[in-house]
Amino acid sequence: MTNNSSNGFTTSILHADRRSSVEHGAIHKPLHPSSEYAYADSRELAAVFQGKAGFTYARQGTPTTNALEAKITHMEGGIGTVSFATGMAALNAVFFTLLRKGDHLIASQYIFGNTNSLLGTLAGLGVEVTFVDATDAANVKAAWRPETRMVFVESIANPGTQIADLLGIGQWCTEKHLVYVVDSTLSTPWLCRGIDVQASLVVNSLSKYIGGHGHALGGAVTNTGLYDWSDYDIIAQPYRKGPPQTWGLTQIKKKGLRDMGGTLSADSAHRISVGSETLALRMERACSNALQLSNYLSAHPKVSAVHYPGLASHAQHQRADQLFQHRFGSLMGVELVDGIDVFEFLNRLDVLILATHLGDTRTLVLPVAHTIYYEMGAERRAQMGIADSLLRVSVGIEDIEDLIEDFRQALG
Repeated sequence: MTNNSSNGFTTSILHADRRSSVEHGAIHKPLHPSSEYAYADSRELAAVFQGKAGFTYARQGTPTTNALEAKITHMEGGIGTVSFATGMAALNAVFFTLLRKGDHLIASQYIFGNTNSLLGTLAGLGVEVTFVDATDAANVKAAWRPETRMVFVESIANPGTQIADLLGIGQWCTEKHLVYVVDSTLSTPWLCRGIDVQASLVVNSLSKYIGGHGHALGGAVTNTGLYDWSDYDIIAQPYRKGPPQTWGLTQIKKKGLRDMGGTLSADSAHRISVGSETLALRMERACSNALQLSNYLSAHPKVSAVHYPGLASHAQHQRADQLFQHRFGSLMGVELVDGIDVFEFLNRLDVLILATHLGDTRTLVLPVAHTIYYEMGAERRAQMGIADSLLRVSVGIEDIEDLIEDFRQALG
């Protein structure tokens, strides 16, 4: 059965496996836990090592991870994807295989705490990193240097929900021939595809919305095909084969999987692949819940601020309305008024779960300054607009009446 490119988002993902000649007529691509793959012809084995499509050692991928990667590529409208054990492994692969000592990276100052830590490690190895307010492309342009090689932003910042000037930055990076990397985890390709804002590479933490059920870790890097790597001098000679648009992702795969070993297991790939089938349904419900909950909380006398792109009061609401299809995401930041003990409030919640994950089917809440951003320090938190009372709320798919009632009783 051939693929029908005219199918909608959910239909194409639901039927992706069976349209790819799955063994024995299975609906889902089965797990392939084998560590190695044998060949009857030694010349064919050598050809796979030299770049021909195929499988050798599972550290560089399996038929199960390959099937998942095909789904992610289709979601993003790209030309290829490499999957990793986690989203952080995917980011590591991008930065450490495409940058070297003396290069300059421009990054949004509103980025996830672990990513901030990673960029600190990168700087310690000789890559200069400049953090800017990426909600205005002018700030990115002002940070440019002759040695600038890459720009990195998140589509929606975690947890402040600032939205970078994705399209403005993308247009400028195209003009300057810079590698433009967009972490699309919080928007997902259902809301905004990286290719539509001229990203070179798109990173997704598959552990979050795409997997969606909090039971598997994974990450992915998707090549949009918009960047020509032919004059990118870091690309090793063995990877300069085929169309130049593919060279960067080849290097990411070879070094990120083969050399660094950040391999996604077949079991996790299967879980994520099945979870991805309901991405649009889950996002529709979670985003709808988030909008209703943000409206309720923004009018509550014991809430001093709600950071959610769907609110007209959000600084980048108009941009979100223009960039995002369907909805405004399901993550929000909530600040309580002075005098309320954040921990006492959190302990009174019943439906919401105190946990550090996001993008789950369940609603999760976390006091960010005291947990995931604690190591960053007060000065850096202030730069990112993270108040001590800021709560990160990842809204799930529960009945909205139950979520509102849980906040009501805890605030009461």
